[in-house]
Amino acid sequence: MESYRIRWTEDGKEHVSAVAYGSKSAQVHVDERRAREGVSDAETFSVKPGE
Repeated sequence: MESYRIRWTEDGKEHVSAVAYGSKSAQVHVDERRAREGVSDAETFSVKPGE
């Protein structure tokens, strides 16, 4: 199974998720972040198991 983390910018500060998600779950979390005021550039990126 491939794992993903989320990277987003909120109020000018870059953040990276502390946990890895499956593909569908990662997209749900990206969509939630994009809906927040002040958030931009929300995206997923692939990580290897244990990263």
